[in-house]
Amino acid sequence: MPAPLTAAHLNDPVSRHMRPVTSALRVTQTVGEALAHLREHPPEERIIYFYVVDDLGQLHGVIPTRRLLLSPPEKALTDIMVRDVIALPSDATVLDACEFFILHRFLALPVVDSARRLLGAVDVEMYTDEISDLNERNDDLFQLIGVHLAQARQRSAWANFRTRFPWLICNIVGGTLAAFLSGVFADVLRNAVALALFIPVVLSLAESVSIQSVSLALQALHGQQPSWASLLRQLPREFATGVLLGTVSGALVAGVALAWLRGPGVAGCILAAIGGGVAAAAIIGLALPVLLRLFRLDPQVAAGPIALAATDFMTLLLYFSVGRWLLY
Repeated sequence: MPAPLTAAHLNDPVSRHMRPVTSALRVTQTVGEALAHLREHPPEERIIYFYVVDDLGQLHGVIPTRRLLLSPPEKALTDIMVRDVIALPSDATVLDACEFFILHRFLALPVVDSARRLLGAVDVEMYTDEISDLNERNDDLFQLIGVHLAQARQRSAWANFRTRFPWLICNIVGGTLAAFLSGVFADVLRNAVALALFIPVVLSLAESVSIQSVSLALQALHGQQPSWASLLRQLPREFATGVLLGTVSGALVAGVALAWLRGPGVAGCILAAIGGGVAAAAIIGLALPVLLRLFRLDPQVAAGPIALAATDFMTLLLYFSVGRWLLY
């Protein structure tokens, strides 16, 4: 068994620390055939899960040992295997593997290449042999869950300031741009004061959805390797969610405005601004953490301020533009 890993290994490719899998089963086998094969060819490695592959070595499923032993011999492996296999890509790091173990609570994880061919497996014991001695290994423990001890200890107020303030500049820039937009559309606000009354609720709804999307995206990034393809797959669903949230929320607020102010133009501006702003906020909130991770920046600190600044600018621009179009 490999020696326990230290903080120095956290950026190593996980493929450097995986073990070979000689106990892989064939997707065409039955339980009886698989057990007979294992008796004739006893695996050398420790078995935690049985991985099921095809003739090309591509991973199709995983079978817990207990399920294999207790299933009827005539049962096909495809009937008892778990098809939705959580696997580590071969370019994942040891830190990524640690996050996978913490997030999914498995005892072992397969390692696959870009064609999903099984390359090997890593065991949780590689990272937990010394876990009981927390006082001596707290730095490793913090790093395993994605938080470096140097940051968790909050070294000094000045260090915290240097880490966090640069991203607050996004809020300053966003606020300045919002003020600039208000000046550009001053004629709209002068002649439709009612629009100004609803700016807080328009912005707060868009900001709330943006932060929700950021939080969900950050949660999904734990233990995952983001890609442009996965981002493009997620965007339509998040956009549809944003449209639904924005349409319903906008209709409610527009209804209040219509009943209160008797102004269909203002109500239409509110509906369009909230509907479009929330939809854009959902896209921004989802995309930013993934983009920051792809460009190797820390999404935990940066995503929120950037998302809020971009959301405010987009929402106000839409609100004022629709107001000018409908009311003039």
